[in-house]
Amino acid sequence: MMYKKPLEMEGPLSSAWAEDGIGSMVELIVSDEPEHLANDHSLGRIPLLALRNTVLFPNVIVPITVKERQAIHLVETIHERDGLLGIIAQQNPETFEGKPTDIYKIGTLAKIIKIINFPNGRTIVLVHGKQKFQTIEVFTASLGLEATVQFLRDQSYKEDKKVLALMQSLKDVAIKILKFRSDVSNEAHTILANIKSPDFLTYFLASNLNTDVHHKQKFLELNSSIKRANLLLKHLLNELEISELKKEIQDKVHSDISQQQRDYYLRQQVKVLQDELGENELTDEIDALRAKGDKKQWPKEVADYFKKELDKAERMSPHSPDYSISINHAELLVELPWGIYTKDNLDLNRAKKIFDADHYGIEKVKERLLEFLAVLKLKKNMKGPILCLCGPPGVGKTSLGKSIAKAMGRKYARIALGGLNDEAEIRGHRKTYIGAMPGKIIYNIQRATSSNPVIVLDEIDKIDGMRGDPSAALLEVLDPEQNNVFVDNFLEVPYDLSNILFLATANSMDRIPAALQDRMEVIDVSGYLLEEKVEISKKYLVPKQRKEHGLKFTDLAIQDEAIATIIESYTRESGVRELSRQIANICRKTAKSIALGEPYLKKIKKSDVATLLGPELFDNTPYQETALPGVSVGLAWTAAGGEILFIESVLSKGKGRVNVSGHLGEVMKESAMTALSYLKANEQYLDVSHNVFENYDLHIHVPSGAVPKDGPSAGITLFTSLASLYTQKKVKDCLAMTGEITLRGEVLPVGGIKEKILAAKRVGMKEIILSSKNKKDVQEIKEIYRNNLIFHYVDRVDEVYRLAIQKDKIPDAKVWDGSLLSTNREA
Repeated sequence: MMYKKPLEMEGPLSSAWAEDGIGSMVELIVSDEPEHLANDHSLGRIPLLALRNTVLFPNVIVPITVKERQAIHLVETIHERDGLLGIIAQQNPETFEGKPTDIYKIGTLAKIIKIINFPNGRTIVLVHGKQKFQTIEVFTASLGLEATVQFLRDQSYKEDKKVLALMQSLKDVAIKILKFRSDVSNEAHTILANIKSPDFLTYFLASNLNTDVHHKQKFLELNSSIKRANLLLKHLLNELEISELKKEIQDKVHSDISQQQRDYYLRQQVKVLQDELGENELTDEIDALRAKGDKKQWPKEVADYFKKELDKAERMSPHSPDYSISINHAELLVELPWGIYTKDNLDLNRAKKIFDADHYGIEKVKERLLEFLAVLKLKKNMKGPILCLCGPPGVGKTSLGKSIAKAMGRKYARIALGGLNDEAEIRGHRKTYIGAMPGKIIYNIQRATSSNPVIVLDEIDKIDGMRGDPSAALLEVLDPEQNNVFVDNFLEVPYDLSNILFLATANSMDRIPAALQDRMEVIDVSGYLLEEKVEISKKYLVPKQRKEHGLKFTDLAIQDEAIATIIESYTRESGVRELSRQIANICRKTAKSIALGEPYLKKIKKSDVATLLGPELFDNTPYQETALPGVSVGLAWTAAGGEILFIESVLSKGKGRVNVSGHLGEVMKESAMTALSYLKANEQYLDVSHNVFENYDLHIHVPSGAVPKDGPSAGITLFTSLASLYTQKKVKDCLAMTGEITLRGEVLPVGGIKEKILAAKRVGMKEIILSSKNKKDVQEIKEIYRNNLIFHYVDRVDEVYRLAIQKDKIPDAKVWDGSLLSTNREA
């Protein structure tokens, strides 16, 4: 139920028309007894006043606002004549054309009690409802609408317990509703309780019901008080429920406001005390953090946590060690880029230009990166394999990460994992520790100021787990199925890493745990050929070093032949890092000469390299032909690229002992014993008497003994060295080999084929023996890497023997006390 003041609205000029309004409950009550002016079915002609938003009920007084001149003239004329007026509701409040169809059929005959004119032109008319009527015919007269009407009377009823109970229910619900209204006096409760007539009670409550005109008209048209009471009770119960809900909401809001006022009052008191103690600067710091937090677009969980942390910090003493940790933690929360993302640029043509401009060669790697970006463009999310660039140092793995960030328009961050031995470096430290800090992941996101940077995990194979397992912590970081809720121990709330593009680099995959390898897709980044290094120097290294040393283009130029000499004689690597240092050495000498005003070489030729860099550091033809048996050349993979490996073996008088030297690992020692056992098992085929193994000691040596060597790929090289020694037949010149050997005489495939081929090509080898299962690896290498090389693919050790060992013994072949047979069968 609602009780409103009169509303002021304008109506059409075609008829007498007025606006409705509702006064207080006291004004509405006139009499509890019904007043009938005519019997049922009696006819009369009365003027009509159409109301837009009000239905007048019998025995109820309603104030209405009249603004139109025609309507004012009508009510004034009727009031002067002390006559009666028909009040009827308009069917559509927005449109009225004076037609009979624009108004309802049933209205209420009314007596005009008083007319009040206001200075602003408004006129308030108090009307008293008398009796219901039904229009028979409506027509237009001089004062407006008039109608021939038939007067109606409600059906009689029997006052029994059911009627009394219904009336009491109506009163109880109405009184409950009135309790929610602060603007209704207690007299209204008393008046309502004293109503005895069901007709008047239902009309009175219906007039005050908070509903639209159509529902009120329905109450007016019902000629049964019992039906009207039942329908009215339903509406009142609904309104009571709404009032209770509104009261509940208002009480809750009021409680929240009261709590806020209380908090504000207490906070002001604390501020005064802090001012007295000189701690207001610390409070200002917390207030500044709170203001920053209000502007952050972060999850509700994080917002609640941040508020609790600041409240806790306010209660701490500024001299407490925990205070600085809480402030640092709050500062980290507001400085992290929650919900801040850079827009990706996935234009593949642009990305290809950037890759080609930043990196020479490595076409296969750049093609794979373009495929990766193409997939991101189509599926529009970062769920996919984590790429791991694996290759020797100096080949451009880290700089590829920068190029990807540049191509995508993302921020770039690099995390150096080399030597990382603490799991807390990834997950962060607990806040309970003094000097606690976030992990490297969260720290670099904070520095990148973006939630979707490109993060390069550099040297992921150099992790050393002394405290915890850092590699296990990386499992969660790199797993796209769970890194969307990554929790740093210091941060203590989840942070979404799923939009970050992680890129790992490694020199070797051997030291990376299998579980971590499973989350990454390995892309091999091999070393460069001499021709590629020359082009890289011309396009990248020389211009870069000139710029870093303050030299102009006209100050220094290095010819291609001079660059090739630097590569061959002063570097021995798969990458270009040492080459860059040597070029920097030349630039420094040039800068010194320019600064001192000394004459210098502006164009460096091949013959000038030794003058500038000194004697050659490496012999560019390390392979030396030898006439001695027992010497073979193998191919090895190292972190710096491929290398050739000499294996030497000799026999001396003894008791069959075997000695292996050269800082060999366990796997390589096992390969040596496997090769020797195979020779013993096939002594007749190799023309070797078993007495040789019993009466002579064998010594196997791999030069460069200070360098650790291990792996199974020297198996056939060891076998060839031993076969050459025992048969006194020399190994073919310019022949290198790599492959694992078994006791059954099989040759198994090995890895690092490209690096090994580059090493063989670099030292001038002409033939290479490989396992037939490595043929696919050779075919994947560009033709330029294989030029002038002959490849032999084998499956058995006896094939290696026929390809590697010369047919004839050396001229001064030794005879092991007659144990070497005088016959010389063809091998």
